[in-house]
Amino acid sequence: MKVTAITLMLAGLSTTLLGDNSDVDRLKTSGEVLQEIMNARDKGIPSDLLHKAYCAVVIPNLLKGGFIVSAKYGRGYASCRKADGGWSDPAGMRIEGAGFGLQAGGSATDLVLLVMSKRGMNGMLASKFTLGGEASAAAGPVGRDTTAQTDATMRADILSWSRSRGVFAGVSLQGGTLRPDNDANRAIYGGGVTSAEILRNEVNRPVAANDLTPALNRYAGPRQEK
Repeated sequence: MKVTAITLMLAGLSTTLLGDNSDVDRLKTSGEVLQEIMNARDKGIPSDLLHKAYCAVVIPNLLKGGFIVSAKYGRGYASCRKADGGWSDPAGMRIEGAGFGLQAGGSATDLVLLVMSKRGMNGMLASKFTLGGEASAAAGPVGRDTTAQTDATMRADILSWSRSRGVFAGVSLQGGTLRPDNDANRAIYGGGVTSAEILRNEVNRPVAANDLTPALNRYAGPRQEK
């Protein structure tokens, strides 16, 4: 019964997202979300973490359905470091997860994930991986720097944050799954282009992909070693 409820919930959320946002609009929104968060100064992502990250993922408008089953589903875009230290073109990604608990209805939330290790990056380039499974995950710190953070947080493969109703904070996404969004890649790039090919800079950038990557290059230049 619980499995059936989760399946139906995720199917409903998927239909909603596909109907309300085109892939191009979602890509533009992803860039806007990142800029708004980074412009928050003392309430955003520490800039030193963004400079050290191997990849970044932005999921605008993740939905969380409520009542007995809490299901989460979102679509967004990822970008990874190129050989020259800049950022790759954006590749479509999906995040999915489900947990049980009482929820009073659904809410929309923006998510940002930073991949802080090669293991996390390699996991994201695979077909699918679980946060907290193949790659360790932790709630990311908020503020100007990371000097007061615990070793456990700073050793995580992936750090994550959420923004809901104007409130920005670190959030744990343990148990969620991240995988390529082939439908989005097809809509933006055409053909059978894969997320791995895009993130490895093996395809030409279309005009529609000129939103998220410039924002990353603006706020985080060449990668800094830890």
